[in-house]
Amino acid sequence: MRANILRGAICSLLILVTGCATAYYDALERRGIEKRDILADRVTEARTEQAKAQAVFTIALDEFRALVKVDAPALEAKYDDMVRALDQSTKQATEVRQRIDAVDDVGKRLFREWESELKLFESDDLRRRSQTQLIATQRDYDRLMTAMNQAADSMDPVLSIYRDQVLFLKHNLNARAISSLEPERTQIEARVEKLVDEMNLAIKEADSFIATMNN
Repeated sequence: MRANILRGAICSLLILVTGCATAYYDALERRGIEKRDILADRVTEARTEQAKAQAVFTIALDEFRALVKVDAPALEAKYDDMVRALDQSTKQATEVRQRIDAVDDVGKRLFREWESELKLFESDDLRRRSQTQLIATQRDYDRLMTAMNQAADSMDPVLSIYRDQVLFLKHNLNARAISSLEPERTQIEARVEKLVDEMNLAIKEADSFIATMNN
């Protein structure tokens, strides 16, 4: 029993591996869980992780702001806070991309299946109506994926700047080094603001897509 649970967990973790993924989806469909339902769930999960990313990156920005303004005796503690914030931001960025990949995997499978099943209709009218719905859903899905990927891409330059600051301070943790980073604050704030805007757009598109799928 325990071995079966472990195998199931491993299969879920490796869902993007073709063989395991196919068996995974087939097993769910035998239980009455269609790809459409899985897609809606994964979009919801991706939306949640992107909302978390907004919060995590904003916290990292707050930690950087605090670091460049702190008095010398508290530098070590604030530096440690910044390192932890960077680590959490990096982990959250990875989680966001994994969720987007999971959405993309089931989305592509759903649309391939939908397209292939159009030929099974006996009724030309129902086939046309289904195809029209497919096209509309595909359009909404493509817009969603564009928004989510743009938001994810916005994380990279922010992480790059944070990593540079942490690396610089690792061997230069003194008041002069800290004060030299003050000009970087404006750049980081602008990047985080862009990231938050991109995340808001992606979340809005996710909400819209979920509403469409639930209709």
